[in-house]
Amino acid sequence: MNEHTRLSLYTDGDVDTNQSGNRSLESIVRERFSRRATMLGGLRASALAFLGTGMLAACGDDDSKTPPEGPTVSAGENVTTTAGKMVTLKGTAGSAASARWSQDGGPAVQLIGTGDTVSFFAPGVAEETELSFVFIGTNAQNISGTATTKVKVQPAVLGFTAVPHSLEDLVVVPEGYSVTVMTRLGDPLAAGVSAYANDGTDSNFAQRIGDHGDALHFFGLSASGTRDESNSVRGLLMQNHENLNVQYLHPDGPTAPGGARPADEARKEIEAHGVSVTEYRDNGDRNWSYVQDSAFNRRITPMTEMELHGPAAGSSFMVTTFSTNGTKGRGTINNCANGHTGWGTGLTCEENWAGYFLRSGDDGSRTPAELTALRRYGVTSSSGNYSWSSVASSDPMFRKWDARATGADATQDYRNEPNQYGWVVEIDPYDPTKAPRKRTALGRMGHEGAWVSNLTAGKKVAVYMGDDSRGEYLYKFVSDAAWSAADANATDRLAVGDKYLDKGTLYVAQFNADGSGKWLPLVAGQVPARPAVGADPAYTFANQADILVNARLAADAVGATPMDRPEWTAVHPQTGEVYLTLTNSNASARPLNGTNAANPRHYGAVKGSSTSYGNANGHIIRLEENGADTAATSFTWDIYLFGADAADADPTNVNISNLDASNDFSSPDGLWFSRDQNSAGQGKPLLWIQTDDGALTDRTNNQMLAALPGSVGDGGARTITNTGSGGATATQATIVGAPATGATLKRFLVGPKECELTGVDTTPDGRTIFVGIQHPGEDGTPTAPSSNWPQSQDGTASGRPRSAVVAITKDDGGIIGL
Repeated sequence: MNEHTRLSLYTDGDVDTNQSGNRSLESIVRERFSRRATMLGGLRASALAFLGTGMLAACGDDDSKTPPEGPTVSAGENVTTTAGKMVTLKGTAGSAASARWSQDGGPAVQLIGTGDTVSFFAPGVAEETELSFVFIGTNAQNISGTATTKVKVQPAVLGFTAVPHSLEDLVVVPEGYSVTVMTRLGDPLAAGVSAYANDGTDSNFAQRIGDHGDALHFFGLSASGTRDESNSVRGLLMQNHENLNVQYLHPDGPTAPGGARPADEARKEIEAHGVSVTEYRDNGDRNWSYVQDSAFNRRITPMTEMELHGPAAGSSFMVTTFSTNGTKGRGTINNCANGHTGWGTGLTCEENWAGYFLRSGDDGSRTPAELTALRRYGVTSSSGNYSWSSVASSDPMFRKWDARATGADATQDYRNEPNQYGWVVEIDPYDPTKAPRKRTALGRMGHEGAWVSNLTAGKKVAVYMGDDSRGEYLYKFVSDAAWSAADANATDRLAVGDKYLDKGTLYVAQFNADGSGKWLPLVAGQVPARPAVGADPAYTFANQADILVNARLAADAVGATPMDRPEWTAVHPQTGEVYLTLTNSNASARPLNGTNAANPRHYGAVKGSSTSYGNANGHIIRLEENGADTAATSFTWDIYLFGADAADADPTNVNISNLDASNDFSSPDGLWFSRDQNSAGQGKPLLWIQTDDGALTDRTNNQMLAALPGSVGDGGARTITNTGSGGATATQATIVGAPATGATLKRFLVGPKECELTGVDTTPDGRTIFVGIQHPGEDGTPTAPSSNWPQSQDGTASGRPRSAVVAITKDDGGIIGL
């Protein structure tokens, strides 16, 4: 506590050494005139004060008057806190007529409140940091007294008690947090659209929330309806809709009389895929709702017209009967993870798109190269998911899913329609009139997500992408253009995307055994022919469009490292390190003698009475670019965390990260760092991990954890012993990160029955977190649903389950997780 008093302390300057309580001339001058005037005026100001005040007179003047005094003030005790905690400053100002606080040291914070009591959220810091605040009390004579207090801020801690395992049909969160169910499957997105009956009779999904809500992002919106990515009370939630619980979309599940799907059923299923943009509003104190009739609400479906951009646009690979010059397409599908850009657009990623197409019986009309590419991507179905092409109609909504070569050339059929999928799609959520753009420079694959690097003026923009299938690869795109900060606020946001996402170099990762790695360029003239594999002949690339359309073949050809199902990427907002979830693998894709340093485990995972071999629990790998440069062609890496069942996993060779019941997990999928707009994303930011698991679900439903990661290299080399199903063993050297502890990894949320946790973002202030709950009750039937969520969240144990978004807040209004 620092408090001004009237006791004079000895100096050898102009303060009298008399230790009585009598006022000194210097103290009177300081009260009468500001410190600034005294400093600037020096002796002149002192002389003026002496001559001008009526409070001082010559010796012996019986008319001397006692000068007015400033109020005695106190700023309270010095305190120590941690990042993200609410700090309240309360001063006392005695007889002051007014009081205020100001900050005079340390990282700037926003003071909330006025007068003698204000609050602020402690900023995120990487090490102990001191903040200083001044309390000023002013009396009726406009004379002020001041006092200071210090606040020491330490790095963030996980400020909640870990949630235990749960098999309940609920979203379970820590004590002190509350859950609000937001948009659900079928909720109307336009005026006049009826409420969702949830009995299979609903239609018009082009104006409803789609099924299987996946990755999401909150785009701030100003009160006047313009982009404001600092606004935490109004925004647009852009969410993917990956797939379907098709049994619940129809009264008695899907039908196919005579082998043909009814058009109305197929239309409903098609429109329930894609992307939604929905306006969300905080009605006060984080009481959230969505706006049904907002002009910003929008559905992007598999029939929404798209523009094709980048090197593959206009190539022969993209020609269809709809776009005979190969520059346009229709729709996006199986949208899984996402990304967002520094110029205000969203990125949605097309993942398991190949299975939707009918493609069989036309091998004689295809070239060997076409057949090689079709097989490599899995476009081999004899019916296509949901059999949409069986609808007896000439409507392109249904015909486009028939990818057989039936016409004279590609302008006469949809043989190339599969080539129009597997891309990253850029969407401007603020402008519903703008057609989305497929960015072909980023390559065609089973895109899980596309996370943009931290943006630094003068540095190139990178995008990190996983190809979600066992044995596939990690990719990076690097723009030709260096980032210009002026582009962050451009009004034509998709034109900025043209600048950074249409021209550049696509790379694929090769992980070396010593913890180093290389980015291998996928550039025409530098990619050799892919050797023959089985019945497929060698594949020679004709040009850059060929490499991008067939990026998997190109990655094979250059010798990239096959990974254990690479999914979400996340970029550390402070260091730029890149994290990648490797969800899992099996004995076929990762056999005992087929491990490598970056995918080092083969073991038996026990679930009930069965044991599955391979890498059923998955892991998270991370890398640091050489020189912290987004355009680097080399990196170092380690394995941040290994998933494991803490109850029965071998603690030496499987539970390598030392997980316990408070933080064990399996099959990491979603991955996201808190925003650096608030304390949770600053200093030592929080990392959020979501699971899509089938190996640990006898103990717990899928979950979301919060972590405080270290950095690449915080562990060391390790050799583990793997064990196969017959008892044979093999050793594998790898590079592991520091083990987890209860202080660095905690379970924050467990979802309802049979769900996947996928999609996470907060408001810019970090005080509301939005989480996607996908396909609860996925194994049930219309008459016997295996979950009743989200109705069960409020205690109602009936009704068909629905994918939905939840908004989670702290009861004390604090920052989530801290």
